[in-house]
Amino acid sequence: MLYLDTQISRGAQRKKEMKPTSFFFVTLLLLFIIFISHAPFVNSETDSCSSSPSINGISFDITKFQCFSVWDAQGFILRYQKTESSLWSFVLSAPDTNAYIAIGFSSDGSMVGSSAIVGWVGSNGGIKQYYLGGTQSSSVEPNKGSLQVLGNTSAALSQSQRIYMAFQLDTTQPQSKLLYAVGPQGQFPSSPEFRLSQHEYKISTRIDYLTGQSGTVQTPYSRLRMSHGVLNMLGWGVLMPIGIIVARYFKQFDPTWFYVHVSIQSGGFILGSVGVVCGLVLNDRINANVAKHKALGIVILVLGCLQVTAFLARPDKVSKVRKYWNWYHHGVGKVLIALAVVNVFYGIHLGNAGNGWNAGFGVVLASLLIVAIVAEFRKWARK
Repeated sequence: MLYLDTQISRGAQRKKEMKPTSFFFVTLLLLFIIFISHAPFVNSETDSCSSSPSINGISFDITKFQCFSVWDAQGFILRYQKTESSLWSFVLSAPDTNAYIAIGFSSDGSMVGSSAIVGWVGSNGGIKQYYLGGTQSSSVEPNKGSLQVLGNTSAALSQSQRIYMAFQLDTTQPQSKLLYAVGPQGQFPSSPEFRLSQHEYKISTRIDYLTGQSGTVQTPYSRLRMSHGVLNMLGWGVLMPIGIIVARYFKQFDPTWFYVHVSIQSGGFILGSVGVVCGLVLNDRINANVAKHKALGIVILVLGCLQVTAFLARPDKVSKVRKYWNWYHHGVGKVLIALAVVNVFYGIHLGNAGNGWNAGFGVVLASLLIVAIVAEFRKWARK
């Protein structure tokens, strides 16, 4: 009977000890699943350059058009041909995700100052030219731009689960810097103003119309963008979780675990702080509409500073307030990691970095989560 009571007591103690950390791991797992499930995986098998689909509703023959896959991540395919000395015909196709698609013509690869053709389908489907005068939706003006579009040949239609947007330009040579974008699902321009919602994804490319070779254009401050993303991902999103794992599961190697924990967290804090500063500088230079991302970044930096302050002011192990300090330190750390994971995925989305970055960061998180779960069970089994 005494043995049974002892086992019950130990079991209750195990459950009590596992509950906070298990809840934290489950929260991270749910965040990972939510963001991965919302990543835009597209299927372009219904159209390819190896075939010439018969498209009903387009007024010109595309069978002899040059055809190239211009944005693999979103399944964009561009067909074009110079049909006369100053007449170029284009057909852009993409998966029909209940969103508008757009192609912009730019002198330098930047969105601002370029002109774009936007097409959408549905009950109020249409195709219009827009002048991209700024990064805000209010600066994107319909029925304006530098493109000479032959209106009677323009069309946007849906066929075989893809959108086809056809148009013709009166020009001797179209600009070679092309922008592509996908709008938010279910948000289309509507009369009378035909305002355009901010895109969900975009990419800037260049194309050689003779050979069809294309490549990604380096956007302004691309190195600063990359530094901002990589530093924050490594600092807040990778090193900080590793530091938590070290602190929880390697205390048997005292005092080595403590110095390793402090070193990892210090490195993560330094990298993350520099990453936040890079983000603030970048936002000041390009004046992007990223208020939520910026606010989360500042909150994460403040929480990191609080953790550093708590470390410097930590009470002695025998102090009566050490228990409350532990609660505070552990709680703030878990909130910081959760917000960091959310903001890194959100930043990948805002930066149109693509599914590769989502998948890469997701794999790292999943690996850390598996390590933590295995270590938690091993710790539980040893007690």
